[in-house]
Amino acid sequence: MEFSSSRARLRQARLAGDRRELYPHSLQFYLEPPTESISLVEFESFAIDRLKLLKVVENLGVSYVKGSDAYKSKLEVELRKLKFPYKALAEDDYEARRKDHISHFILRLAYCQSEDLRRWFLQQEMDLLKYRFNELTGNLRQKFLEHVNLSFEAISEDMRNELANELFTSTPGFSMAKVKEQIFYKVGLADAVDLFRARRVFIKDGFAYVPLKDIDAIVLSNYRTKLSKALALTARSLPSIQSDERLQPLLNHLSHSYVGPDYSVQKNTGKISLDQVDALSVKSFPLCMRQLHKALRDNHHLRHGGRMQYGLFLKGIGLTLEQALEFWKKEFIRGKVDADKFDKGYAYSIRHSYGKEGKRTDYTPYSCMKIIMSNPPSQGDYHGCPFRHSDPELLKQKLQSYKIPPSGITQILELVKGMHYQLACQKYFELTHYVDDIGFSLNHPNQYFAESQRLLNGGRELKKEISNPGNSQQKNNSQESMNSNSTPTSSKATADAELEGLDEYFSED
Repeated sequence: MEFSSSRARLRQARLAGDRRELYPHSLQFYLEPPTESISLVEFESFAIDRLKLLKVVENLGVSYVKGSDAYKSKLEVELRKLKFPYKALAEDDYEARRKDHISHFILRLAYCQSEDLRRWFLQQEMDLLKYRFNELTGNLRQKFLEHVNLSFEAISEDMRNELANELFTSTPGFSMAKVKEQIFYKVGLADAVDLFRARRVFIKDGFAYVPLKDIDAIVLSNYRTKLSKALALTARSLPSIQSDERLQPLLNHLSHSYVGPDYSVQKNTGKISLDQVDALSVKSFPLCMRQLHKALRDNHHLRHGGRMQYGLFLKGIGLTLEQALEFWKKEFIRGKVDADKFDKGYAYSIRHSYGKEGKRTDYTPYSCMKIIMSNPPSQGDYHGCPFRHSDPELLKQKLQSYKIPPSGITQILELVKGMHYQLACQKYFELTHYVDDIGFSLNHPNQYFAESQRLLNGGRELKKEISNPGNSQQKNNSQESMNSNSTPTSSKATADAELEGLDEYFSED
């Protein structure tokens, strides 16, 4: 027994040594891809958790000053919750380091597929690395720099005191007292060219003496170069990955992925009447749906992209099948479509979207990411995301017509310029509901509606309306699968694939 026990301890010690050797640091540049085998379930769950994390990084980066105490504390909470390394905790966080390593490479595969996806992924990964690097202690920071072959050496206290006057005059924003308490690194001039050009660093004998507050800029520049190149190389290898029938649907789903509640399951059926839709479109619809509603009322028609996007949204907020048929028919026959043509050409598609025809699939309302990333509108279309697909000047005019204050419009346009389309919509919510911070990440049009109603009703659920024969009842929300708190599953990927078949039923204009 003793022999067996000692052998087991030896095996455990060897395993621990192997683990430490595999992930010697909690932080890395992700230069070597993982080589182990993992299940598809683990593959998907790792990817979803990292996507949630990067979404939080994006939201916090806009809502808070990067590096502020509030920013750091909220990001640490998220890292803890999702079980990623949040501090260099020595050897006991092997599973977190493994998850960090594998999940990065999975999302690299998913987000290398277009320039927009690569740019977004690169920025969030850089912000995450910057936070984690700045959380390292001095000793661990030095070990990390050696690990990634950035041999920057912290100068001794004696040398810092000797060069204090030169460091004070060459480092903007530093008092003499701050110079004497700051850590400086001796960096090769080639790695500090940007700081040298900006005259923000002391140079001596071919070396730059860089303060700790600026060393992360050099590390991030190096990381950006490596990750940009890696994403380009990964994109070239996509054809071989696309031939794998197991991985490709998952990767496509991730790159358009929403990770919030599922709005295909309606919880508030019968709580909204058709008479309320016009008023609700003004106070509780996101801009994309408000735009579609107005276009439908003005033109008495929407092309198939608009009908799909708006029809599934209305289904998600609680419109019953009977209400939907009545709603669309009343509007269409006010235009160029007579009742007979509607019944033959359009009614089937509405029943199909409710799972009453064809494959009997209960189709899911579109998430923000699906609207932003797929099927951009063309001439005569009104679907899509106004923050993503509208000309900035036209968007500005639309916001002005909705009485958004000039300062708010400026904030929204800045977010649009930075390609933070969902955050621009979030700002639109705050401005139209007169709140400073909505307290959640906005990822779905139906989430926008639900949160708006909750806010306007003082946190209460919608009360059920007494329905009339002419006003069938409505339903509320759950959600699909793309950006924030739940998990897209393989079945939802299947549902997305099946949704492609719905296009043909909506294609008649």
